Amino acid sequence: MEKLKTKYPLGKTPLEVPPVIFGTSCLGNLYQALEDDVKLEIMKEWFRCVESPVVIDTAGKYGAGLALEVIGKGLNEMGVKPEEILISNKLGWLRIPLKTPEPTFEPGVWADLKYDAEQKINFAGIIECFQQGLELLGDYKTDIVSVHDPDEYLAAAKSETDRNKRFNDILDAYRALNELKKSGEIKAVGVGSKDWQTIRELTDKTELDWVMLAVSFTIMTHPPEILDFINELSIRGIGIINSAVFHAGFLTGGRYYDYRLVDRANENDRPLFEYRDKFFNICETYGIKPAEACVAFGITPPGIVSIALNTSDPKRVFQNTCMVQKEIPDDFWKAMKTTGLISKDYPYAG
Repeated sequence: MEKLKTKYPLGKTPLEVPPVIFGTSCLGNLYQALEDDVKLEIMKEWFRCVESPVVIDTAGKYGAGLALEVIGKGLNEMGVKPEEILISNKLGWLRIPLKTPEPTFEPGVWADLKYDAEQKINFAGIIECFQQGLELLGDYKTDIVSVHDPDEYLAAAKSETDRNKRFNDILDAYRALNELKKSGEIKAVGVGSKDWQTIRELTDKTELDWVMLAVSFTIMTHPPEILDFINELSIRGIGIINSAVFHAGFLTGGRYYDYRLVDRANENDRPLFEYRDKFFNICETYGIKPAEACVAFGITPPGIVSIALNTSDPKRVFQNTCMVQKEIPDDFWKAMKTTGLISKDYPYAG
């Protein structure tokens, strides 16, 4: 098996990233606690499939720091040199002692955790999260940083005054991150959000090198406004990473759509299933896996340099790497347009 060698500049930074970035939430026991040997095998697959430096996306929120701990320990055990990996750490959650039967920060989401986490989004808090991340990683550093889910932090505001305060907290956090960049401790500052409008708001107020779009630009959802924004970011030299292109697994047959359970019998959910049924039929006609179509579409616009994919199955790492290289026939895109499953005037496919 030949390794994926392609690399693209991450905005105007000196860093280059492959067309696939590996997510790591499973290493923090998302929904289930994987065995240690499975976690290590997932990490080994990164380096079997992609020429170094491999790029991974992690966060202090993933298992209250567990993912960071597993990454540092695993890389060390594998003998990976620090220059062979680029670690993107989403900051804003700090590990704290667990004082309740289960963690309080996201009940029911993380399995078998020994710690809790609390949100820390301000100047001092984000520095504290950054330093804790380095401690958990051990011999490895963080070159790429961002504030974790600023849209959710803003959405929790109880009033306009509270939102303004929270937005200033986020700006202070970015002031801290840009100071780290100026001092040479990190190399790239970005933002990831499920609400692309929040990303737009932040790109107008602070200095960013890259952005990560989540469930914002997909084969199912690609309004002209998001295309205009992607084009604007590209013109400004801001690197774009796309993620969550399967709508939380729904477009590959899962029961969740954008992280909520959906039901075919529910009248409000029925259009989602009707879309998926038609999508699956076209995929079957052209011999294309739904996941392949989702990934291929997710990187069609100029400016999107990489796609973030996550798996808890070591065998899927290779499949994910193959998907970013899959060529989709033009007739497939034309069929998608004819049936209205993608916009008829979408300019980058069909």
